[in-house]
Amino acid sequence: MPSDIDITGIHHHSVVATNPEASRRFYGEQLGLLEIPSPSTFEAPVIWYACGNGQLHLMIKQDADTISPRHIALHIRNAEGARSRLQARGISTEETVRIPGADRFFVQDPDGNRIELIEWKIPWGEGEM
Repeated sequence: MPSDIDITGIHHHSVVATNPEASRRFYGEQLGLLEIPSPSTFEAPVIWYACGNGQLHLMIKQDADTISPRHIALHIRNAEGARSRLQARGISTEETVRIPGADRFFVQDPDGNRIELIEWKIPWGEGEM
């Protein structure tokens, strides 16, 4: 059944971060995301990053989220190269169940938030399922 809400995509994803400087090093320096200004009307500390056509928001809190399988997936152009560069920087990568037509792996930010980095080699639904 078609939706009358007309969702066109995901605008942003938020994760909890307890150490702003460690998170800035991870997301900005290690993953290469561009930090952008958050709205001046925000009273709570939040760090925003541009992420393709969307955004990633780091909500600064005293305590980290409970570690779970929840994650954000970031599309990348070259999974093999990204995997090698991150491992060379001492960042652990975790392999997972293979998806036909994709190369993917997981990393964790300084607070243990899971991040999937995925390269789609063929459009979704055109490979073996």
